[in-house]
Amino acid sequence: MKSSFYGAAAIVMALALAACGGDSSNSSADSADSGGTPPAQRSAVRIGLLPDTQGGGDNVSVHPMKAVLDKEMELGANIVIPVGDLTDHGTTREFQQWTSVAQSYRDAGIEFLPLMGNHEDSYAYSVEWIENMKHYIPDDAVHMAGAQYLNYYVMRGNVMIFLLKYYNLPIAFDWIKQEVTAHEGEFDHLVIASHDGLIGAKYGETREMIVDGVAGDNHLMNKWDDIRAFFSKHDVIWVQGHEHMYQRSVITAPIWVDPTSWTEDDGNYRLPQYMQIMSGNASYKGYEFRYGERELVQRIVSQKMNTRGKGSTAFDANASVLSFDGDRVDYESWYTEHTIGANEDGEKELANPQWKLLDRFSRTKNRCERIVYPNSIPEGTRPVMYLDSSYVSNDCKAHDGSVARMVAGTNDTFNRVDSRTRDLEVIPGYSRANSVIELARLSYQFLFQMNQPWTPNLNAENRVVPNPDDDHVLDIPETTIDLKELVTMNWQAANGDTASDVLIVSGTQNQTGTYSSAYGATKDLEADTGLPGSQPDGSAKQPHTLPATASKSWDLASAMSDAYALTFDAAQGRDPAALTLGWHTGDGWRAIASAECVVQQPFDAGVLSSAPNRPATCDDQPLVGFDADHGRRWWVVLQQDAELALINR
Repeated sequence: MKSSFYGAAAIVMALALAACGGDSSNSSADSADSGGTPPAQRSAVRIGLLPDTQGGGDNVSVHPMKAVLDKEMELGANIVIPVGDLTDHGTTREFQQWTSVAQSYRDAGIEFLPLMGNHEDSYAYSVEWIENMKHYIPDDAVHMAGAQYLNYYVMRGNVMIFLLKYYNLPIAFDWIKQEVTAHEGEFDHLVIASHDGLIGAKYGETREMIVDGVAGDNHLMNKWDDIRAFFSKHDVIWVQGHEHMYQRSVITAPIWVDPTSWTEDDGNYRLPQYMQIMSGNASYKGYEFRYGERELVQRIVSQKMNTRGKGSTAFDANASVLSFDGDRVDYESWYTEHTIGANEDGEKELANPQWKLLDRFSRTKNRCERIVYPNSIPEGTRPVMYLDSSYVSNDCKAHDGSVARMVAGTNDTFNRVDSRTRDLEVIPGYSRANSVIELARLSYQFLFQMNQPWTPNLNAENRVVPNPDDDHVLDIPETTIDLKELVTMNWQAANGDTASDVLIVSGTQNQTGTYSSAYGATKDLEADTGLPGSQPDGSAKQPHTLPATASKSWDLASAMSDAYALTFDAAQGRDPAALTLGWHTGDGWRAIASAECVVQQPFDAGVLSSAPNRPATCDDQPLVGFDADHGRRWWVVLQQDAELALINR
């Protein structure tokens, strides 16, 4: 088999990776005691996420907190969102510890936008919280009426950022809608941060307030569809803490609630969904993965936890940064492992943390999206809906008339994770559900995909089952989950170095073949069988043979995607003889392949397994072709995310 484009993949990859208001709101009432004048507006907004920092007892986890903030400062963060549970018991001592660490970073120019978690809500509530955090919340913050210092937002550059108290999403939703509408056209990006979210890994408001909720408490249930539809329409990035693990997923939205949320005039088709990021950990405890993927509404694309127990030997510290520049968003999430259990243990591994890239994505407003499923769907499963493991897309159109399309490739390199068994309980006269059967109905109505031939659940034959020993308990059995890929094709306007708009391909290179237990212990995807009942036919997921390029490492520095192909059509009226297909590297824009290495033939999927003959000097260059029959079409085979454009010869 010819494989010239594979041989150069490592080299290629290294090159490629190289003013507010509102009728229901109040400005900060005590500017003398609040966060001071906000920093000058910057052309780019970089938001770091600081996960939960409880240190146990009356302590903040000082060592992980410092390590995370150091990394985020290194990554250029100018804003940091502490996503709640800054403290364990909300004591004066803990707040003093927290601010003693945060102050030096604030002095260095980082703006903090703190929000209240359940530990502050349970212990400190408004007194200690307001006394300490009003000095960090900016003067120009706009506060929700009745919830000053608890729910507020700021505008930074072209980003609108909401900060919500724990469990306040249904309470604040109408206010969020009002303020977003009032500022329509003033921002390009909407970030909403809270301590928890609609869909959790261990927790989640939908499970706690709806499925396992209290009879008569319909506050979230009545808004559940509206929230997801609104978040999808406004392309929300939701960030949170609470779970003490890292997870990135997309949450689907109901198209029937707001069918005007996308039209062809808006650009390329986006899937009806929004992004949810669980920021990970910066404390001395880690949680296991409970309940698993909520298949009815959730697709998990990245997941990592470390519990320092049951086979897991460490905790994780996670540092993540969202970078906004124009209509583009770039994201990086890094992790480092440590064995610190208390401040008294000393810095240990965090004295010189070994940070590794765990997750990343890029996206623009004009983009095409695909959920690419892992190639582990058992034969005989009805190919319904979107259960597709191929890299194939519709035409993705740039504003300048260029058109790109994914045309071949299969997702053979994916990550796998186990969940643990949990249960839900009916409390007669108290619970929303009056019986286990009704509890099962709510579970399938709001969270889990019922396994039927026309709606298969790829994670289990039965996601919820009555407990055989207690007729008030519903079990959610442990299962094995194969992660999905969120692949996007994003367009940006041409710059002075390109002859066409720029295509950014993202999401193909984020999984490497890792497999972990529900507690974070290492398992082997190629050798270990999944948990019983984890396939839709009731059998267990089987070991999966990975491509030779799969590193099985959490570190994406060594990641290579499965080979995929895309076509790139020049706009009408362009002279293809004057152009070639280029990509952006650490040295700027250059041709992907030299002229003598460009194959003159239409694309054929067979080239992924048997590359056409090229001169020996082309062995270190990716496979690029030109389709003269089409007249203005190039094609390329890649094994990584990339930024592509037509450039002058």
